[in-house]
Amino acid sequence: MTVDREQVLRTAAALLSRKATATMDEVARAAGIGRATLHRHFAGRDALVRALETLGIQEFEAAIDRARFDDGPAEEALRRLIAGVEPVAGLLAFLVTENQLFEGDRMNEGWARLDARVAALFRRGQEEGDFRIDLSPAWLTEALYGLVGTCAWAVQDGRVAAKDFQYMIAELLLGGARRSVER
Repeated sequence: MTVDREQVLRTAAALLSRKATATMDEVARAAGIGRATLHRHFAGRDALVRALETLGIQEFEAAIDRARFDDGPAEEALRRLIAGVEPVAGLLAFLVTENQLFEGDRMNEGWARLDARVAALFRRGQEEGDFRIDLSPAWLTEALYGLVGTCAWAVQDGRVAAKDFQYMIAELLLGGARRSVER
């Protein structure tokens, strides 16, 4: 039986972002493979976490690139980003919630670079007068990550329809981030 390594990683991300203490046995069961098979691909939990980090960063960077942050208004670019991260929301949720990735005083350089790109999009929206200036770009970035992860979990649990993923995140985030026009 051929193991789809990427699918194993996506399943592991979905499980570990909801249950950080999941064992390698639980990861293997969730992925539909044996523990020995899982260990042939990932020598241990640290190797699994590092593989998730690598895949997550690659996928998130591809979503950012597809969102074309410099094309059109910041709000449109943000909507494209939300659409682009939908297929990898579980990986993004894992990246944001995995404490091991942020231990000590070092953050993965790839993650730091991507985080800065998203914050710059929010900053541009503020500078162009589209987004509120009383909320920092860093906070808006964290809010986006939180909404993506939470919506991914809600869809996975069947509490939210998958077709509503993009709409719900964009409307809640932009409704809170948009600068109100005084009448």
